[in-house]
Amino acid sequence: MASKKTTLLLHILFFLSLLSEILISKANTTNSTDADLNQGWGCIEGERKALLEFKHGLIDPSGQLSSWFGVDCCEWTGVDCNNKTGNVVKVDLRNGCDFPHLLGGEISDSLLDLKHLNYLDFSCNDFKGIQIPDFLGSFERLRYLNLSHAAFGGMIPPHLGNLSHLCYLDLHGGGYYNSPAVGVYNLNWISGLSSLEYLDLGEVNLSKATTNWMQAVNILPSLLELHLSNCELNDFRHYSDPNLFVNLTSLQVIDLSWNNFNTNFPGWLFNISTLRDLYLISSAIRGPIPHVKLQSLRNLVTLDLSDNNIIGSEGIELVNGLSICCNNSLEELHLGYNGLSGELPDSLGNFNNLRSLDFKYNSFDGPFPIAIQHLTNLESLDLHRNSLSGPIPMGIGNMLQMKRLDLSFNLMNETIPKSIGQLRELTTLFLDGNSWEGVVSEIHFNNLTKLEFLSLHLLPKKQPFRFHVRPEWIPPFSLKYIDISNCDVSPMFPSWLRTQKRLYHITLKNVGILDTIPEWLWKLDINWLDLSKNQLYGPIPLNIGDSSRLMVLDVSGNLLNGSIPSSISKLKYLGAIDLSNNHLSGNIPTNIWNDLNGLTTLDLSKNKLSGGIPSWMCSVTSLFFLKLSDNNLFGELSPSLRNCERLYSLDLGNNRFSGEIPKWIGERMPSLGQLRLRGNMLIGGIPMQLCHLSHLHILDLAVNNLSGSIPQWLGDLIALTSMALLLTEFDEDITYNSYSDDMELVVKGQDMVFESILPIVNLIDLSSNNLWGEIPQEITNLSTLGTLNLSQTN
Repeated sequence: MASKKTTLLLHILFFLSLLSEILISKANTTNSTDADLNQGWGCIEGERKALLEFKHGLIDPSGQLSSWFGVDCCEWTGVDCNNKTGNVVKVDLRNGCDFPHLLGGEISDSLLDLKHLNYLDFSCNDFKGIQIPDFLGSFERLRYLNLSHAAFGGMIPPHLGNLSHLCYLDLHGGGYYNSPAVGVYNLNWISGLSSLEYLDLGEVNLSKATTNWMQAVNILPSLLELHLSNCELNDFRHYSDPNLFVNLTSLQVIDLSWNNFNTNFPGWLFNISTLRDLYLISSAIRGPIPHVKLQSLRNLVTLDLSDNNIIGSEGIELVNGLSICCNNSLEELHLGYNGLSGELPDSLGNFNNLRSLDFKYNSFDGPFPIAIQHLTNLESLDLHRNSLSGPIPMGIGNMLQMKRLDLSFNLMNETIPKSIGQLRELTTLFLDGNSWEGVVSEIHFNNLTKLEFLSLHLLPKKQPFRFHVRPEWIPPFSLKYIDISNCDVSPMFPSWLRTQKRLYHITLKNVGILDTIPEWLWKLDINWLDLSKNQLYGPIPLNIGDSSRLMVLDVSGNLLNGSIPSSISKLKYLGAIDLSNNHLSGNIPTNIWNDLNGLTTLDLSKNKLSGGIPSWMCSVTSLFFLKLSDNNLFGELSPSLRNCERLYSLDLGNNRFSGEIPKWIGERMPSLGQLRLRGNMLIGGIPMQLCHLSHLHILDLAVNNLSGSIPQWLGDLIALTSMALLLTEFDEDITYNSYSDDMELVVKGQDMVFESILPIVNLIDLSSNNLWGEIPQEITNLSTLGTLNLSQTN
């Protein structure tokens, strides 16, 4: 927050400087012919032509520069002129970062004709890896230069060091998609920027610079903000001495996040008494942090040491030290993703102005600290993924500024206090993964008019917990996200959801609903719907296609019957469908798959479906999981499946498929890791083409009529000879973080369902077939094979 204030201050200082220059020009008489001729006539002709030549070299897909025509360039979008002389002083082509409507192309040196230019901004565009032009270092009057997030590439030209009047320089790398790399040969040129107050070289590779970054910035006494995040820095060794002289006497903001310093907390930071914001996120910083030195940081407003190697009680010592020196200044304290442990200290209650406290993903234990209740200015409290126990204290209702409260995945229990309903500013409430008891009712929510995100995804029922509201209840809030799981809601489908017009995510999993799916549900503009593990009955409503933005649909584990409605084809954005474990019947529709171009997961298992696999099933080439097991499907395996070239899991078990195992499974599905065809009527041999499946770690062909010898090539299955499979990564857009892949396998004669550990289950089951001959010696090569079942063969 303070960094934003500092940036705003820099902008104000710049514009005051600009205003001063204009006032001076008004006070002085000038003999400039251009100025005399131009009064009241708009911009200077030579500068107008320069801008038009510059425009000619650009690619402008959205027509951002469509106003660049006519006589007066001072009226053009992104162009400002001196009111007295008509000279162009500012070119601001910053894009709203709305891909693909970004400027690109070449930057013409015709801009050099803009002799009075002092502000230049090309940020948030897409220049596709071109190098920053050398001639930008020739603008003698330039005070502001922003080329950030514009996909420039190559090396930063040292000519920029000629900009001695520059106050603000932002060269933050990156852009869109595969952004080109940006680097420097050295940093000596920075010494020429004697007026610099703001410097951002984020995502610029500084690892090969011959000049040490600390030496370079240490000679900039006017610097207020320094941003060097993700610069591949790894050298703090020469600057870890707390007595090191640092010439940065005005520095207020330092961001060195996402580097790999691998060192103790750098002592020289304690010499910067003006420091307000310090970001060292994910920088391999170790403790301890000597709290005696912290007294120098009396102006500290933000401290973010998330995702480092600070462990044990070092966090408690840090908090105790800060509570003495920064108890009135500190507003944000983030220590998440470390290895901190112990009970949260009472000294947390001393931070009078603390607005954000983030200690997630640590190992803090003990009760919720009473002292936190005294933080009446706190707006965000995130303690999720710790080991806190006991109840939420009643005093939580005193924290009237609270907007975000996340206590999920701790060991907390007892009842949720009604006083939580006093948090009128609350927008986000996450209480997942605890063992709450009792009842949550309307009283808890009656004052939460701003609530948008609500999650009570509890652990599988250990204690009775109810979410109880009247059927006619009209909530005071307008939710965007709701997740209530593993508790009792109501036998009736919650009709109050009908009033929530902004909802995009609904999860009501295992909440005891015994009802039909209401037709009004599909009128909501949702993209995620999980109603699994209830007792929903009746058909899937025919108007399901009205929910046109739906991306994830999971109604598995219910009592739904009837056929699969063809209106599903209208769900163009659908990525995952799970209709498994219901009583659906009829054929799999043949006319719904062509338009579902983003479908990655289709689970129709454990129903009463009949017929064959539709010929157009794999017109959707994006499929990753396909489960049709435990139905009444029959016929030969459809050749259309060969188009599912991205399949990782294919489960057709326990149906009545016949014919031979197609060779193309091994030829056209290179990513296949799980193949389950057990319990069918397949004949013939096991095709050797399966040996080409380098990811295959589950091969279940049991209970068929396969014949021939046990193939020697089984010993060549790569995924069963090494631990490489553990390194397999799935794209987030494939899994949607929604589909819980599971598979029923027979291990030691028992049917077992594997879920979270399924990716590391290694199994070959060829039992109950007509195979014969000796067990091949090559099978001994399968060093990571966990289960081999060859029983009831010949």
